[in-house]
Amino acid sequence: MEYKWTAMTTVFIATLIGSINMMIILIAIPAIFNGIHIDPLNSFPYLLWILMGYMLVVAILLLSFGRLSDMYGRVKMFQLGFLIFTVGSILLYFTPSTGDAGALEIIIFRIIQAIGGALFMANSAAILADAFPADERGKALGINTVAGMSGNILGLILGGILAIFNWRYIFLVSVPFGLIGTILSFYKLKELSIKAVKTKLDIWGNLTFVSGITLLLIGVTYGLIPYGNNPMGWNNPWVIASMSIGLISLILFPIVETRVESPMFDLNLFKIKSFTFGILATLLSALARGGAMILIIILLQGIWLPLHGYSYASTPFWAGVYTIPLIIGMIVMAPISGILSDKYGPRWIATSGMSLVTLSFLLLIVLPSNFDYIELGLILLLMGIGNGMFGSPNNAAIMNSVSAKDRGVASGMMFTMFNTATPASIAIFFTIVVIGLTQRFPEAMTSSLAGIGAVQLAPLMSNIPPTGALFSALLGYNPVAGILSTLPSSFVALIPHSTLTTLTSTTWFASTFENAFIPSLKISFYIAAIISAIAAILSALRGEKYIHNDETIKTDSKADLNPQPLESKEK
Repeated sequence: MEYKWTAMTTVFIATLIGSINMMIILIAIPAIFNGIHIDPLNSFPYLLWILMGYMLVVAILLLSFGRLSDMYGRVKMFQLGFLIFTVGSILLYFTPSTGDAGALEIIIFRIIQAIGGALFMANSAAILADAFPADERGKALGINTVAGMSGNILGLILGGILAIFNWRYIFLVSVPFGLIGTILSFYKLKELSIKAVKTKLDIWGNLTFVSGITLLLIGVTYGLIPYGNNPMGWNNPWVIASMSIGLISLILFPIVETRVESPMFDLNLFKIKSFTFGILATLLSALARGGAMILIIILLQGIWLPLHGYSYASTPFWAGVYTIPLIIGMIVMAPISGILSDKYGPRWIATSGMSLVTLSFLLLIVLPSNFDYIELGLILLLMGIGNGMFGSPNNAAIMNSVSAKDRGVASGMMFTMFNTATPASIAIFFTIVVIGLTQRFPEAMTSSLAGIGAVQLAPLMSNIPPTGALFSALLGYNPVAGILSTLPSSFVALIPHSTLTTLTSTTWFASTFENAFIPSLKISFYIAAIISAIAAILSALRGEKYIHNDETIKTDSKADLNPQPLESKEK
């Protein structure tokens, strides 16, 4: 087997298990909380950190790990990442405690997993770029995108199936992949990268970037948690301070990088138009897609599936199944668009892809709330095709635009943009929805109760917090049943049996939630469409096909350790 396909196989496994690990949690979180005996609706910090902690840690570490890989070797860092990820998966399977201690252990072990994930994610694209020639990188990155999308499907399905048997199996499934990937990476991968000329660690650059992104994302996360009498925490002084200090640190980062001896990120890369516009398009694409996709899942889980007779417990699994057209579109188009971009250049293929994504969001806006699934399925397929057309050419353009010695940091920057924009997107769209629910949900609840002759319950039911209603929809819970279980039995006995049956049915809360949720959902889709359109414009502005013209890599050790200055040229 040619080495490039050995590298592809190993990186494919890393991407597959990383994407499985992200999506399997989304489906299995109710089973995990039941397993450690915690109510997720009354444990928002634990819920958010288990759902988003992995993503936050990966976003924080990617750029630093990318630079370290350029300095000390990408394969070494990739191998270490696989090993740490596997250890984290084993620790998660053996989580010893329950209650608050169990939740904290899962968060800590997920952070260990994330450190490993960041190490192999920061180097995946760079290892492929090292192994494949420039005219095949689009194809290689397209095939690797298939791994990510396939992992999303497998994660959703495996999460739904394994949670039925034992919540620990959700983490155990990562172990075989991790062991195989660790063995392959140690015995089959070769270090082809050129080490950076200057190998002094940039302490101040790492400090300002890591502290800035950490504080900013922590602030974003806790902004989603209710504070005092407010449904969200954006006015929490700690959230304001965290985000403010984080932004100041990130503003200082480029200033620091122009003054230190060996910067962790070469700001001259932003002089390369193909790199700059590709990175910005990546950021905006993830900003539009991340939160919007969660809202589509909420639309299915919290409204459409219950209204069509699915039990709340089964909705997370079926929501995953019903989003498969999106994944299919990406799986089909990612390698095709990668191959086409190798031949014709990435500019118009990627631009057309983001234009299709923009169109799909506009179609979601006009989709009726009582839609037939075929309508949603076709829109999701169109969105998947658009994302597939954009991702592979855009990523290949970024990796082709930099020199061989900068591929690690370029890969780290690319995935940092994606993993930073995704939680930020979730925070933006959740805030829009929660503001809308705060205004509309009490009135919708009162109106629905009056419609079934139970208006006396309005003071109790209207107190369901907007975030509680939102997370109920996301996790497959019916909060009405939980509220009724907390009432005195003498009070419940006065409620007619027919009314209780209606309240606890799969349709009543879903229809009530729908009336308050849909207006905010459409506003979110408008914003996502605008962001996607801007990403399409940036993609078009990147210029024609551009490949960095590296000097031929010599095989002697002196040349490897002391590469000559590199030149660039446009094709």
